Amino acid sequence: MRKPLLLAVVALVALTLLAAGVARPWTAINRSGELIIGTEGQFPPFNYFDERNQLVGFEIDIGNALARALGLRPVWRTGAFDTLLVGLQQDLYDIVIASFAITAERGQIVDFSIPHYRSGGIVVTLPGGPRTAAELRGKTVGVQVATTYAEAVERVAGVGRINTYRTDPEALQELLNGRVDAWVTDRFVALEAIAGNPQARLVTGDLLFTEEIAVAVGKGNRQLLDNVNLALQTIFKDGTYDRISRERFGASIR
Repeated sequence: MRKPLLLAVVALVALTLLAAGVARPWTAINRSGELIIGTEGQFPPFNYFDERNQLVGFEIDIGNALARALGLRPVWRTGAFDTLLVGLQQDLYDIVIASFAITAERGQIVDFSIPHYRSGGIVVTLPGGPRTAAELRGKTVGVQVATTYAEAVERVAGVGRINTYRTDPEALQELLNGRVDAWVTDRFVALEAIAGNPQARLVTGDLLFTEEIAVAVGKGNRQLLDNVNLALQTIFKDGTYDRISRERFGASIR
């Protein structure tokens, strides 16, 4: 009577592990020949789907270059921004490249590579709207949920209301529709939005903070992290990074 029960328990455990995913150390990744990369696909110009429904952007180029430097084939998977680090913990991805800033809180659940770009959160508004932190007093501000931009707005004294959205394009659309007074986002994303919506005459204001953006790796997956850092150093030194950055932004954003 015990054997069938034991087999059932083993099968249940196996199914549970399969559903949760199995962590892939560097040796397993290298042997497979593939690097599974998680990203959002909703954050132009860093990672987004173009008119052909192709995943493109600065971070997609960087991720592909990283994989090549590691001798691996990149396999991209997309998910909602606020689920990506959880997915990394559940081993749905080997790494995540989705404009995650290095923070102490995130550092408790994942490890970060050396930064692959530096940026900051900036106020974006329509003509006549609030442009400084002080002018946000009593105003409604739109931000993407679970981002450092949302955290920054929460620290601004006197903000009237903070509306959060699942994606940055949704927050931008709310600004364009006049349903929020300002939008706080990445400074390079702001420039892309301004260029893409000339009729709105969007303007930028204060840079509320600066931050370093990095690749996220599963906590404790040290050999993979070391290899990712080596690959980053390779593309920094051989000119690949600067070429990609110039093509996307006209200058290095490192």
